[in-house]
Amino acid sequence: MKSVLKSLFLLLSFTAFSQSQWHPLSSAYLNTNGSRFDDVFFLNDNLGWAANGSTAAVYKTTDGGLTWTPQLSEATLGINTYFRNIEFLNANIGFVGTLTNNKFYKTVDGGTTWAEVTNIGTAPRAVCGLDCVGTSTVYGCGSYMNVPPFIIKSTDSGATWQYINMSAYATGLVEIMFLDENNGFVSGRNNAGGIILKTTDGGVTWTQIFNSGLAGEYVWKLQTLQGNTNVMFGSIESVAPNLGKLIKSTDAGVTWVSKDAPETDIQAVGFITENHGWMGGHNTGFFETFDAGTTWTDMGIGGSLNRIFIINQDLAYASGSTIYKFDSTLSTNQVQDIPVPPLSVKIHPNPINDKLNITVDFKDADHLIIELYDNLGRRLCELKQLDIDFPQKKSFEFDFNFPKGVYYVNFHSNTSRQSVKIVK
Repeated sequence: MKSVLKSLFLLLSFTAFSQSQWHPLSSAYLNTNGSRFDDVFFLNDNLGWAANGSTAAVYKTTDGGLTWTPQLSEATLGINTYFRNIEFLNANIGFVGTLTNNKFYKTVDGGTTWAEVTNIGTAPRAVCGLDCVGTSTVYGCGSYMNVPPFIIKSTDSGATWQYINMSAYATGLVEIMFLDENNGFVSGRNNAGGIILKTTDGGVTWTQIFNSGLAGEYVWKLQTLQGNTNVMFGSIESVAPNLGKLIKSTDAGVTWVSKDAPETDIQAVGFITENHGWMGGHNTGFFETFDAGTTWTDMGIGGSLNRIFIINQDLAYASGSTIYKFDSTLSTNQVQDIPVPPLSVKIHPNPINDKLNITVDFKDADHLIIELYDNLGRRLCELKQLDIDFPQKKSFEFDFNFPKGVYYVNFHSNTSRQSVKIVK
């Protein structure tokens, strides 16, 4: 009997410890200065790349994230920039989008060397989303900024490009996801709320299939469930005092169910079944659900999540304060996440009278949108939008001709999004 119980204990122990779980990958090979990894992409279980945002660095791994090799950096390019996303068509051809300098880069040797893409016609300002489909088709979109939203498309592995102005459909685009060369989705926002658009003709025409109905929100990330593309998930980044949302469709986007997300500035979303998945955002690490978002549990792991990249039900990667891996490996890494600091803003004085005075301390090149919302999170106006070319401190003064009450000033930059409560 003792031997049977011992065998049962060992079996249960092995099963428990062999279950996949999230853990940070070793930071010995990764940037550790507290800047966010905006994106991670894998071609298979082991071959992948990661893009760090404000540090503007690309890393490559061939062993599932055990080791990383630096490939591209600001020093290599000779400019101050911000890497938003990274995507590869195959083991050799890949692309990096930036949020500054109107730059877009391509590699044909697996990331060893990179060259600027200059033949798109209208220079794409801030490529926020990328997706490679089939053997030679590449889509990109941008941007979260209130500038003409666009889609770029190549059908010859990035040799030539088409530029599509999307102003008729959106005010900002951040994510693009195609099922094949012709059928796909793009998300972002318009003047009415966070949106998802669908095309069935390779981007020639688009139809809105979702709108959150609250101006200022973005549909930030999209995912289809592996093995069943009728099941779709999206994350809605909202504005204070509202929580963000998880949205889910089981009929390829015809109808949607919306549930509260774990935080306001939610961004990352990733599900391995219809009910089991994770979310996270600027201010959180991994929150887990087993009931499709009805309830969430803080896992106490990770920080500043932007992308969850699902490979299968037992393997996934994510980007945030560092790169994270979901697998059955018993991690011995003693990796401590370095918090990604929000943009340094000050409103003075607060409470205010008839003037709104703001000081922002920019630690790097950046872009900033300042918007005003009422106490229910309804967008009243855009106060300012500007590009920042180098580290500096800037001050702004606005006439505040609004009634007495509670308001929120929302600051959306390359590195963070946050709201500051003010009282008049």
